[in-house]
Amino acid sequence: MQYISAFLTGGLICALSQILIDRTKLTPARILVSYVVLGVILTALGIYQPIVDFGGAGATVPLLGFGYSLAKGVAKGVAESGLLGAFTGGITGAAGGIAAAIIFGCLFALICKPEDKSGD
Repeated sequence: MQYISAFLTGGLICALSQILIDRTKLTPARILVSYVVLGVILTALGIYQPIVDFGGAGATVPLLGFGYSLAKGVAKGVAESGLLGAFTGGITGAAGGIAAAIIFGCLFALICKPEDKSGD
């Protein structure tokens, strides 16, 4: 049942993203940034935690989940270190995802050969 709830949650998030891409003039970059910010806001309001409880990885893997990780890290950092935790907690909370992005980005940069997109 966990697989089904994760699939439904992640699928709904991705479907909403595709609708935004198809129906609005928003660029994919703006949608991505909006999703991270929305994840932080929904976590701060206590709305995203029930979605995570239901959807599991379907809610924590998309960019809304990155915002969720940042917000949870900041909350934990503030509880442990006070105001300094507001600056360090987000990075600590999302360190695994950031490290994976850097490592896989470097790995694929070494494996793949970039091509000129100018068409010359």
